[in-house]
Amino acid sequence: MNWYEIENIDKIESPSLVLYEDRLDHNIQKMLDMVHGNPTKLMPHVKTSKMPEVIKRMVTLGIKDFKASTIAETEITAREGAENIVIAHQLVGPKINRFLSLIIRFPNTTFATILDNCNSAKQLNALANEKNLIIDFYIDINSGMDRSGIAIGPDLDEFIAGIPKYSSLCFKGLHVYDGHIRQPDFELRKDMVEAGLKDIQKLFSQLKSRNPHLKLICGGTPTFTAHLNEDDRICSPGTCVLWDWGYGKKLQEQEFQYAALLITRVISKPTEGIVTIDLGHKSVAAENPIHQRVKFLNLDHYELLSQSEEHGVLRVQNWNDLKVGDVFYGVPYHICPTINLHDEVSVIRNKKKVTTWEITARKRKIEI
Repeated sequence: MNWYEIENIDKIESPSLVLYEDRLDHNIQKMLDMVHGNPTKLMPHVKTSKMPEVIKRMVTLGIKDFKASTIAETEITAREGAENIVIAHQLVGPKINRFLSLIIRFPNTTFATILDNCNSAKQLNALANEKNLIIDFYIDINSGMDRSGIAIGPDLDEFIAGIPKYSSLCFKGLHVYDGHIRQPDFELRKDMVEAGLKDIQKLFSQLKSRNPHLKLICGGTPTFTAHLNEDDRICSPGTCVLWDWGYGKKLQEQEFQYAALLITRVISKPTEGIVTIDLGHKSVAAENPIHQRVKFLNLDHYELLSQSEEHGVLRVQNWNDLKVGDVFYGVPYHICPTINLHDEVSVIRNKKKVTTWEITARKRKIEI
């Protein structure tokens, strides 16, 4: 049997996600091995798995610091024993008070957030002051992705100079996400990372000379290998825990394994050369072009022609060999938004489904 084939596949609905426990464990251990077993170098992002059981495994191995994007992700991470969690998403609206409620609800976990402007800092400071709380924060630096953060320059200097007036905020360091750097050539990727960090690193050194406890949180999975050997950088990989086709194709130097696959079945053979599967764009991330959404491991010479909500239409060469009910095992191009489309995963151990794990944080709100 191939590694991905499941003996009791008849127990698994389609479309759905399956998670291979041994491969998950391999990826978590590989992440640790890459930082020479030093978990303090890691701040994994939980936005990929969104599952308490996955977080629990990392905590058991000594990984206690995490990043999250949503209040729900932060809540489940705190529940599983994380010591430090950074919400790497500037808080606005009602999310600010939800964040403050987390701090009160989980006194054994230290929470922080990111800020990139004086107005947000002023608002957070005022609300924290009302509740007699001190809020840790990192300044989010724009290193060229232009998605969030404040660029090196006069506005940042003014922001830093004004920090002492925020009596309910505690400055913890810099947060730099360089997700736009994904070049397949590692040496080129590394050079681009260092070029983007040159002025940021200089600023951080100056700040740290005055406060040696400051931290520099850097990157995601694509630049993990560029940052991991730098002593003063904390790495924030996320996708590597489950891995996917997109990064597997681009990041050749990273030895992670596909741990989560999509299960889909043939539901019709409407005309010669065409089969329809039950994998529509409600089951696999659809932000990429049609040919870059899923790769089937047990089907050759095919083309995904179209998708609607619950259907996927394939042109195949071996049409006569296929029958309604046949199972395909697919690797999503982008696992993170794909996970968010499903309520649970079937856990595979020794080629059999043994249990299910809830993808709890696909919800926007759990309790807080």
